[in-house]
Amino acid sequence: MIPAGNIIGVDESGKGDFFGPLVVAALLAGDADRAFLTEIGVRDSKRLSDRRIAAIGEQLRSRFPHSLLVLMPEEYNRRYEQIKNLNVLLADCHARVIAAALEQGVTQGIRVDLAISDKFGKTERLLSALARIKCLLPVEQLVRGEAILQVAAASILARAEFVRRMQQLSEDIGIELPKGASAEVDAVGRQVVAQHGETALRRVSKKHFKNYHRSLSVDLFR
Repeated sequence: MIPAGNIIGVDESGKGDFFGPLVVAALLAGDADRAFLTEIGVRDSKRLSDRRIAAIGEQLRSRFPHSLLVLMPEEYNRRYEQIKNLNVLLADCHARVIAAALEQGVTQGIRVDLAISDKFGKTERLLSALARIKCLLPVEQLVRGEAILQVAAASILARAEFVRRMQQLSEDIGIELPKGASAEVDAVGRQVVAQHGETALRRVSKKHFKNYHRSLSVDLFR
C-alpha cells in the first residue's frame, strides 16, 4: 500500500563503494506530485544510467524541497573510526537530512506527514537519531523502499551527487576511480598507492573496506 500525504523520502548512495563519498538525500513530495515524478522517469536509481540520473536530478532539485549530506572520504573515515558502526552513522545522516527537508517544507507552508527511508538497520536507531536533534516526525523504514516515489527520487538525488563527486575526485587525483568494491577497484587502489602513496588513498576511499588493505598489499600482486 502506497502511503498518502506529504512524504519525505530518504536514501543514500556510496555505501557499497570503496572509492568516493557517502551521500544521503531527502526529498519532500506529496500525492499531487506523483504524476510529475512518474512523468520525468523517477524510479530506483540503480535502474537508470548516470546520464539519466543527472538529468532527472536537475528537475528534482529545482522543484522540490530537498536536502543533501555529503561525507567525503576523509570525513567519512574520521566519523566511522569514532563510531565503528555503519548503521549508526547512517542513522545520524538520515536523521539530519530528514530534519533539513522538514524545515524547508515548514518554511514553505507544507504540512509533512511522514518520512520513509529505504531500510538499512533497526528503525529504533533512526528514531533515536531523530530524537537527539529534536525532530519528532514519524518515520518508516521499508525493504525495497525505492518502490515509493519519494524514496526513489531521493535515491536519484543521492546518486547524482555521488557520481559528480566521484568525477571530481578522479580529476583531482588523475586516475579514473571505479564504482563498487570489485577486483578492478583493488587494482585501481594499488595504482593510487603506487603513484601517490597511502595518504592519497585515504583521501579518496573508505578505510574500513577490505579493499583498503588489498590496495596496500602491492607485493602480493607482483
